[in-house]
Amino acid sequence: MSILIPPPLKPGARVALVALSRRASEEHVSHARRVLTAWGLTVVPANNLLSQAHAYLAGTDDQRLADLQAALDDPTIDAILCARGGYGSGRIIDRANYATLQQHPKWIVGFSDVTALQLKLLSLGIASIHGTMPVLFANPASIPSIESLRNALFGKPDAITAPAAPANKPGRAEGVLVGGNLSLLVDSLGTASELDTNGKILVIEEIGELVYRVDRMVNQLKRAGKLANLAGLLIGHMTDIKEDPSLAFEETPEQIILNHTRAYHYPVAFRFPSGHENPNLAWVQGARVSLEVTAAQSIITPLV
Repeated sequence: MSILIPPPLKPGARVALVALSRRASEEHVSHARRVLTAWGLTVVPANNLLSQAHAYLAGTDDQRLADLQAALDDPTIDAILCARGGYGSGRIIDRANYATLQQHPKWIVGFSDVTALQLKLLSLGIASIHGTMPVLFANPASIPSIESLRNALFGKPDAITAPAAPANKPGRAEGVLVGGNLSLLVDSLGTASELDTNGKILVIEEIGELVYRVDRMVNQLKRAGKLANLAGLLIGHMTDIKEDPSLAFEETPEQIILNHTRAYHYPVAFRFPSGHENPNLAWVQGARVSLEVTAAQSIITPLV
């Protein structure tokens, strides 16, 4: 399947802020508006962006779906920025109609829980941007991530360099870059959004899981055939991964991943700057890239 790459933004473009998962605050929205306005963009908050109709979610499922659908269908909206992650996008993504987006693709940006939507888009042949979200714009440590997102939105995605890691497996590869949050990748198995990883360069990152659960999820990807035929594997931030206090697993995430990929001969790179820590650099889901893993560094370079 060929992948539709949305056109780059230009000054004056209109961007929608939507919350598909956990709700944002007025402070988050105000700061994001200042940043995006400084880029020459016009910010259009979704109707239910600050809804408190649910204790956790940014409104009811119907409200969040209505906001997503309106942004997808509005011909004056040039990009959609998901305000934050958390949980909830998977409850609505299969109810949305993507026909207009397939005819007139626009960038959809996010990570974490937004992985669910991005996998849905990949299944439809539409690229998106895995990158930082407005809820994080106020953090000074996010500046490199924000600038990386800006470059991607305006059609100049950065090459991404990662420092060397002892567990890396050197090599070179080319392929389509896909992936995101490990939990959401596993959740997609058996659904219409299940990721085709054959010949792809896969990115995984995770937050807030016990070590044995990371093993369980990586093992599930392996059992489902998602690790066997990769062109390459990138491991982003593995944030706040802890041992079960009642019984230690006594393996690190690095050891777990190497154990499950030992039989395969593609390059593997750890410390990829993507996920729930800074930097969280922007990359295009569905773009063709080259990967080079050496003793000195790993680098992902977009291919025209």
